[in-house]
Order: sequence, then C-alpha cells, then structure tokens
Amino acid sequence: MSALVGKKAPEFNVTAVKNGEIMENFTLSQFEGKRYVVLFFYPLDFTFVCPTELHEFQSKLKEFNDLGAEVIACSTDSHFSHMAWLNTPKNVGGIEGVNYPMLADFNKTVSTDYGVLVEDAGVALRGTFIIDKAGMVQSQVVNALSLGRNVDESLRTLKALQYTEEHGEVCPANWNEGAKSMKPTQAGLKEYF
Repeated sequence: MSALVGKKAPEFNVTAVKNGEIMENFTLSQFEGKRYVVLFFYPLDFTFVCPTELHEFQSKLKEFNDLGAEVIACSTDSHFSHMAWLNTPKNVGGIEGVNYPMLADFNKTVSTDYGVLVEDAGVALRGTFIIDKAGMVQSQVVNALSLGRNVDESLRTLKALQYTEEHGEVCPANWNEGAKSMKPTQAGLKEYF
C-alpha cells in the first residue's frame, strides 16, 4: 500500500445506495470544488464491528455536514446487500437509519485504487480518507480488520485541515478546535513552546 496523502484522490464511478435509493454512476468528482469528502472503507455488511462504525458516523453526520463534508461509506458488497442491511434494525445488527451514501465496490476497483483491499479475502481494510475540496487526499488512516476507527478523530482531523487552510498555521499534537496553533517556522515553534 502506498500513501495517497498529497495526491489526487482516485476517481470512482460506481453504484451507491443512499436513503434507500439506488444511485447509478455515483462519482467522487461531483463534490470537487464544493465539499470535503470523508470516505471510509469497511470490510463487509452484516458483520460485527462494522455496524458500530456506520452508526457512529451517522450520529456525527450533522457535524460533518455542517463543516461542508460529505460522508461516504464503501465496502466490497453489492448494492443489494447494502439495501438489505439498511432494512435491518439496529438491535439485530443492521444499519437502519443510516442515510449517507454507501458505495457498492463489488468489482473491488475502489478498494484497490485506495490501496485498502485485502486481496486473498476480497474485503477492504478500515481505511479513512479525508479529501479536500480540490480533490486532494489530506489524511489517510488505515486500521486492521479487527480495530474499529475513532470517528471523533476523523472529525478532529477535518477541523484541523480547515483551520490550516483558513489561518495558514499548523496544528500541533493533540490539537483541538480552539486550541493554540503555530506558525510553520522555527520562530513559530519557539513561540508555541
């Protein structure tokens, strides 16, 4: 797997499911120049850690949307599987109530292009990519199949990206909204400490 940070995010044109509707020709480029994208991969529908992540992204969806970001999920399942999982209640492991787009990467091209496909298993690692409005990957975090991601960290990273874009400063370790930032110079580092 090679790092995509600082590179143009690979385009995709796939079938997606959103709000119970099947959407053909769903592309990344439709958001370019308009919105940030938080694209996250998960291994499979109807599994165990995955619904906890999808529901957690749903619970924070308004915060992401308020920051001008589109949240998009992707797995190597078909859109038919996504529809069935969306129609399964939460209390039995379903994701009923999730209403952001879910890409059907059945041909595994998107997972391959983003470098998260586990080829022998045919599933994606838990990759999270934050893509800016210019379509450039600004953050890439990939977890093993057994390790659920921290959705709050994705939100914090998006806020840090937007802060640096707006203020021209950099965000030090453990930066959170409202915390001290620094100028990207030796003098700025000294001032920070």
